[in-house]
Amino acid sequence: MQSIMLALAFAGAAQPNLPTASSDDESAQAPVASQATGDVGQDRDETPATDPYPREAIGEGQVVGRLASTRWTEDWRAMADQAKRDDFLDRLKFLPLSDDGEVYLTLSGEIRVRSDFLTNTGLVERPTERRDRLRVIGGADLHLGPNVRLFAEIAHGGLDGRNLTTQQTNFKNDLVVQQAFAEVSGDIAGLEAGARYGRQEFLDGSALLIGSRDFNTIRFVVNGLRTWVRGSRVRAGLFDFEFTELGAGGTSDDRSDDDTRFSGVNLGFVLATDMFGGSKLYFDPFIWRLRQNDLTWGPQIADDRRLYTGARLWGSAGPITVDWNANYQSGSFGDRDISAWQVFLSQTYRLGEDRTAPSVGLRFDYGSGGNGTSGTGTLRTATTPYGINAPFGYQITMTPTNLLAVTPGFNFQAFKNFSVNLEYQLSYRPEETDAVYRPINRPYVGTDQVSGHKVADMIRMQTRWNITPRLFLGTRTEYTIARNVLTRAGYADSFFATAWLSYRF
Repeated sequence: MQSIMLALAFAGAAQPNLPTASSDDESAQAPVASQATGDVGQDRDETPATDPYPREAIGEGQVVGRLASTRWTEDWRAMADQAKRDDFLDRLKFLPLSDDGEVYLTLSGEIRVRSDFLTNTGLVERPTERRDRLRVIGGADLHLGPNVRLFAEIAHGGLDGRNLTTQQTNFKNDLVVQQAFAEVSGDIAGLEAGARYGRQEFLDGSALLIGSRDFNTIRFVVNGLRTWVRGSRVRAGLFDFEFTELGAGGTSDDRSDDDTRFSGVNLGFVLATDMFGGSKLYFDPFIWRLRQNDLTWGPQIADDRRLYTGARLWGSAGPITVDWNANYQSGSFGDRDISAWQVFLSQTYRLGEDRTAPSVGLRFDYGSGGNGTSGTGTLRTATTPYGINAPFGYQITMTPTNLLAVTPGFNFQAFKNFSVNLEYQLSYRPEETDAVYRPINRPYVGTDQVSGHKVADMIRMQTRWNITPRLFLGTRTEYTIARNVLTRAGYADSFFATAWLSYRF
């Protein structure tokens, strides 16, 4: 895979990591006002509801131009008109299977090549690591009339490189059924109602809590049932899922993991839209329950039963974009009580009238900690159901557990279709007697035995170039400066650089 060392990465993911409303793709956090642009994926009207809930606020991924991070969000019926097709691939977006066009097939795909360079992977002194990665995805969306659809997507993940520290199945996988579901929807008393059953992406919430983990080669998916009812200003949804346990071979070794169950209810309300010359603000309360059997916290392995009670306020008001989230976590870990908090506050201010004007932003991210490595007492370590960690570093060195991070940022468009995002993250641990954590509840060994609160500083730059509507090039460079908590425990600085090239149709 030497040939893919220099140009690499991914489309929907390549959106700059602005400290604003969270989206999913590779920690992209685009301004809410631009999360649903173009004519695809916004106004999907298979159901006859005359005034549907805004499409950018129903948890079906981000839309950039005519492509969506979640491919079944796209609506390509306009391609029935030959005059609207830009090239021969547009013909694949609408393949009629009935004379009236009500039964049709949409094909989709992605090829992403990417290369990562890391020094001191995991903040441990070791030889430089290079990861060459390949993603190939093929999908088919079959519409059986206006109210029934079947969607399937398969993916391949390739991994090569030098001094590799990971061979995980979400990086390297011969073939996996990434999604496969059936959906029914319709109009009930003027409301849009629907249900989706099977393997699917579920992104209804902040990307810091629920995300596709697009940094990985194989995206994160769940198995089960999602239902919804939506009006023009109010919505409600119920879901019940199990996680997916991936094998490394073909499609037959991936299974629904009955040791993890994620269920709950999401509500949504459209707030006033006449402030600051027009705004899009949404308030989303939620109650979720996550059950994980045989989870590890420090020296103890036990069943974790965690109830999330929280809300999200997000959207845009004039030049201001916000994404504010808070949740309280209760429940039990074995015979111990759980009491934990998370607060994520992101906001940006656009320095001009044009939507491409530069913007400044500030993120404040907090996850409580306490007794994670002690094995006794009330467990105060916050964790996410399956959110993305890339906003805290593409090196995947931090996670919102016993973490307080303050991140100012600046975003600007260097030239047409090319944007740059700069950030400086200051990271602390709130609870001095607990460890610093990386993803999946893994403590940095020894950090609970040293004093101090300052964990690390991180400098990062990310770029995105929309070369064509289907071709995206992204880069990201980071430098993590270990501060007193990490250095006292024997950890080192780390440099990370990546580039990715993605072609989607």
